[in-house]
Amino acid sequence: MASAAEQMASNLSWSAFGKAKDLQNRILFALALLVIYRIGTYIPMPGIDPVQLARFIEQTQGGILGVFNMFAGGAVSRMAIFALGIMPYISASIIMQLMTSMVPELEKLKKEGEQGRRKINQYTRYGTVLLATVQAYGIAVGLEGQGLAIDPGWFFRATAVITLVGGTMLLMWLGEQITARGIGNGISLIIYVGIIAELPTALAQFFELGRTGQLAAGLIIAILVGAIAVIAAVVYIERAQRRILVQYPKRQVGQKMYGGENSFLPLKVNTAGVIPPIFASSLLLLPATVAGFSADAGSSGIMSYIGAYLGRGQPLYLLTFVALIVFFAFFYTSVVFNPDDVADNLKKNGGYVPGIRPGKKTAEYLDYVLTRLTVVGAGYLAIICVLPEILISELAVPFYFGGTSLLIVVSVTMDTVTQVQSHLLAHQYEGLIERSRLGRRGKKRR
Repeated sequence: MASAAEQMASNLSWSAFGKAKDLQNRILFALALLVIYRIGTYIPMPGIDPVQLARFIEQTQGGILGVFNMFAGGAVSRMAIFALGIMPYISASIIMQLMTSMVPELEKLKKEGEQGRRKINQYTRYGTVLLATVQAYGIAVGLEGQGLAIDPGWFFRATAVITLVGGTMLLMWLGEQITARGIGNGISLIIYVGIIAELPTALAQFFELGRTGQLAAGLIIAILVGAIAVIAAVVYIERAQRRILVQYPKRQVGQKMYGGENSFLPLKVNTAGVIPPIFASSLLLLPATVAGFSADAGSSGIMSYIGAYLGRGQPLYLLTFVALIVFFAFFYTSVVFNPDDVADNLKKNGGYVPGIRPGKKTAEYLDYVLTRLTVVGAGYLAIICVLPEILISELAVPFYFGGTSLLIVVSVTMDTVTQVQSHLLAHQYEGLIERSRLGRRGKKRR
């Protein structure tokens, strides 16, 4: 028999959405900020030769810069004020999360609640400024080296650094505002909108190659079928979970008997969600982007080596990508789900897993199950993200929407829809409570 929450969820409709004014305001607020982001991707950075930039992007769009351009919503190809995108903030967040696990002082801050979280967020912003400054300076020097700057020199470098760092900080603020006052995760939505905005252009180019005969019709159909298969796999795995039975003993309070109920502890197969591919891409794009702007085809040095060995489709790039995805899958899972805390909470509330002793044994059992699920989840993420990259590089298909982009689009869509449904359910509960209060007042007046 369906629960009350499931019955209410099945009754969600457009009429319910029309009555949820707070949800409508949140969606409109998020859309307004996302429109500001899209406008910023068309505002060019000063001092860039647009003709030379177009030629340079045309030569490098199939490589790592094409991937970075995808995450930046096309801002790199236009060298806009948002060309750095949100990646420096993501990289700073990764570093801070790693440091909170290793540095005792930061770990104490994390346990201090809201005040500690604000302090960690402040450190993350400082780290974002530092990373964005280093990356922006590298890009400015690279632009000069490629002959894309109209008037190269320190004034151009300072202007480029200030513009790019300011754009990243504005994006970070927009993402935080969307998360706090809008709907969905702001940072993920910014990446999502950037990918979706470039999808029509990429599809048009893709089908144009088929029309002109550069791609076989069978290959085009195979790629489209593969994309549909990836979407289906993402939807299936993201919804898959391992439900652990939890029982609560009966207890008597006065003359009433409480407890004796069964519930389930749901453990998702992919607990980390879309975070590992985003984190892995962010760390890979950080050095490769600077190398892509700085290294010429015949130059030597560390930048040329980075550009050669960390190029898209290269074995080192793929191996590093897989290793980072697996690492962040386990790391982020350990951050969002602590078996010891869950076991303690179950023990305090009288709950237990049948056949498992409460306390330490329950924590070990949960850790065992979660580890096996994370292995499956990490393998799924690695296959979804890396296999299309291998096929694209081997078949020389100029279609950069691989598994990572499809994973982000599908996962963010599902998470946002789930949040919208949660707000609608909360609105319906508030309406029921308000009607019950009015009914009681009416009975009292009678």
